[in-house]
Amino acid sequence: MEGDNLQEICAYLLEVANEAGAIILAAHPTSRTTLTKKNTTDIVTETDKDVESFIRQRVAKRYPACAFVGEETYTAEMALTDAPTIIVDPIDGTSNFIHGFPEVCVSIGLIIEKCPVVGVVYNPFREERWYATKSHGAFTVRHGGQVQKLPLVSTPLQGLRSACIGIEWGSDREGPNFELNLKVFTTLARTVATGGNFVNSLRCTGSAAITICRVAAGQQDVFWECGCWAWDVAAAWCVLTEAGGIMVDGHPGDWDPSINNRRYLAVRPASEGQRELVEEFWSILGNERSTYGPSS
Repeated sequence: MEGDNLQEICAYLLEVANEAGAIILAAHPTSRTTLTKKNTTDIVTETDKDVESFIRQRVAKRYPACAFVGEETYTAEMALTDAPTIIVDPIDGTSNFIHGFPEVCVSIGLIIEKCPVVGVVYNPFREERWYATKSHGAFTVRHGGQVQKLPLVSTPLQGLRSACIGIEWGSDREGPNFELNLKVFTTLARTVATGGNFVNSLRCTGSAAITICRVAAGQQDVFWECGCWAWDVAAAWCVLTEAGGIMVDGHPGDWDPSINNRRYLAVRPASEGQRELVEEFWSILGNERSTYGPSS
């Protein structure tokens, strides 16, 4: 990738994402083109595979020396290295996609030394784009309108009580990970009088990448999920940090998690209150932990 600056790479990935979005819009998934990977909540369509194949071909043609990691072709034997790597979720929000719920996106990130340096997230159904390059800021465009610099909102954070929090149930619906979700979600939602935080709202939209971008924009305050993969978060992570937000471990203690940590807590840009909100959120977990940890 020598000779290419990050902004040029971002511009190219925006083109690729736009073309990939057209493939998604033209598709009509059915039960005959939908398969379960783990259970009825963890699914893949032929369109997921087609979009990933398309992106891989386009990236390989332009950047043949760049490594590639995609959700649909990833295997346990693969490992992220320090080499420049394009990391892709062809359809983040596949369940939404098959149900016609328009919270669906293409997520394309570039990581170097395992750090997100370019991020492109595109929702073709809403014609909404978020993108960022390291040290050059983060931006959004809706319906072909004007480019807006992120964040759109950066007022001080006032703690969990007033927060709009993004959550996801994940594909584990039993065992310790499910029980931890139940504990965290219940504690966030219930009243202070019954031992909870009584937060303003919880939102579950089915796309980690889109939710993190909305956190980056300041449209949501927090996103927490244990069980995501690097391709779910890499592109949006770049958008978040370039907007002034922070990404920390979904478990207490680590303020600088790895890209493949699998436990993520994203907090929106704010003039003050980020650290306090993180520590307040971490306190909910107490001594309980998910089984998720950094992948290779």
